[in-house]
Amino acid sequence: MSGSYFLGIDIGSLTVKAMLVDVDLNRLARGVVPSGYGGQEAAEALVTRLLGGCQLTVAEVAYTVVTGYGRVRFDAADEEISEISCHARGAFHLCPAVRTVIDIGGQDSKAIRLDSNGRVLDFAMNDKCAAGTGRFLEVMAAALDVPIAELGALACQSEHAVSISSTCTVFAESEAISHIARGALKPDVAAGLHQAIASRVLGLATRVSLEPEVMLTGGVALNVGVITALEKVSAEQITVPSDPQTVGALGAALYAVQKGRR
Repeated sequence: MSGSYFLGIDIGSLTVKAMLVDVDLNRLARGVVPSGYGGQEAAEALVTRLLGGCQLTVAEVAYTVVTGYGRVRFDAADEEISEISCHARGAFHLCPAVRTVIDIGGQDSKAIRLDSNGRVLDFAMNDKCAAGTGRFLEVMAAALDVPIAELGALACQSEHAVSISSTCTVFAESEAISHIARGALKPDVAAGLHQAIASRVLGLATRVSLEPEVMLTGGVALNVGVITALEKVSAEQITVPSDPQTVGALGAALYAVQKGRR
């Protein structure tokens, strides 16, 4: 059985994701845990848990690929591959019709355009500003005194979304607080905030020429308010995979199979 298993690890700024597959590309185990400091210890613990759950040892893993924000600090992998390549590979594997991948993580967002063979034609990233990321939504949820997990559903209750004009997280928070002080309803403020993040992300995607089919990945893809707002501002149907947080880890695992079988 040695050499029949492959690992993909995606070390993000807020979470670590891992995917274990076999040589036939069957997904055997996956996991998502908080990154902690740097992500290396969290990744090692997650890998140990996944292998233990499948009654495997590290020696039975033929190849490991690591990607993501913290990949350079993880020494246990056989190879590092960029998150752009891994998200593209994972998304195309899940849906060969996809041509644009929008990934919204905790601290950055990215748009990737693919050709009909899944190759990356172009990409754009926002990794310098919290606007258009999960962090933006965390700050806004706190400003509205709403659990982050409930923010998207709250936005979908709105009938008259307020306008949030600023693309800066700090200024947008001030705008939201001002709307609340003037008596705006929480759902309407939440909807305005989701429209603001959708407009920011759409601007990123437009830089790479947004083309259908569009897939949304990352932890923010679990937020129904973001999906609804993106579909509205882009006039495109957004595809969300069943496990959007692990698409990068899946892509890393697929690369591991490719590299390990050589």
